[in-house]
Amino acid sequence: MIPAIRPVILSGGAGTRLWPLSRRESPKQFLELLDEPLFEATLRRAGKIPGAGPATVVTGAEHVAAVEKAVAAASAEVAAVLIEPSGRNTAPAVIAAALVSDLEDVLLVLPADHLISDGAAFTAAVGRAADLARGGELVTFGIEPTRAETGYGYIEKGGVIAGGFRVASFKEKPAAEEAARLFADGAHLWNSGMFVFTAGRIIEEAQRYVPELVTGVSRAMPAGRSGMLTMGDEFAEVASISVDHAIMERTVHAVVVALDAGWSDVGSWQTVWEQSAKDDSGNVVSGEVLTFDVADSYIRSTSRTIAIAGVEGLVVVETPDVVLIVPVDKSQLVKDLAARSMPVQPPD
Repeated sequence: MIPAIRPVILSGGAGTRLWPLSRRESPKQFLELLDEPLFEATLRRAGKIPGAGPATVVTGAEHVAAVEKAVAAASAEVAAVLIEPSGRNTAPAVIAAALVSDLEDVLLVLPADHLISDGAAFTAAVGRAADLARGGELVTFGIEPTRAETGYGYIEKGGVIAGGFRVASFKEKPAAEEAARLFADGAHLWNSGMFVFTAGRIIEEAQRYVPELVTGVSRAMPAGRSGMLTMGDEFAEVASISVDHAIMERTVHAVVVALDAGWSDVGSWQTVWEQSAKDDSGNVVSGEVLTFDVADSYIRSTSRTIAIAGVEGLVVVETPDVVLIVPVDKSQLVKDLAARSMPVQPPD
């Protein structure tokens, strides 16, 4: 019998690059930014994978109600919701998900806030990755670059294997000159932050490289393996570290499967503008908005009228307490604004 594919949906973070709409209490994956909330889209996409069983969701206590609403809206099957007392990055979350799975389950780890427009290409890539995972590999998806991007990490392709490539190296987010080189050489892919491996294999590799993390997460695990599962306070004491740093950059079993499926992490207002339907002037307008001689802009009102004229290439987002104005092509600066305006806001 072929081991089941178990989607693991990671729903943490505050999405500060989409501030002021996205905040800790209402992060971007639950917002109506595009055709449907990204969390719902992720659930639907995972449910269409052949052989996929009910999902495991990892989230914070403050988002449980939003998760339940999204699960109902997507008519999705969820086996377990692991509730973190505090966010500790992706490695502890993945280990916790593996501990409530059967060891032979193939875990398809997906951030809740990514957009993928080509479902067929994604499904095909997951199939290749699952085959590799059943053979003992730890698989990540690398996105075919479309530009020299400084906002993503990169994966260097090594030797070819059936369905993918050995990982030669992982690279942190580069400066502009280095990004241009990585884009031009054809040997690098963007690091998507999506993974496929069996539950038993990821636990085995975690015990090899970060045994204290496995011990700490195990101590925090509640009784039972299904339903609403609240992690113990011990979870807040484990190291905050990503799967990449804890395991993928150290294991000899890292494999990358190239993915060309219209992927985006929806990491800026520029991306939201690019992915949205526009009017004849290239504008995306939401809410009570009056425009005249405006082009190539994203304008969103939530509580009052915005009147704007004679501009182009702007993001304007109004909430009851904040009005954001930034050039579309500089919308990565929003995260810095969020940090200045709300010092307690956690990192994205």
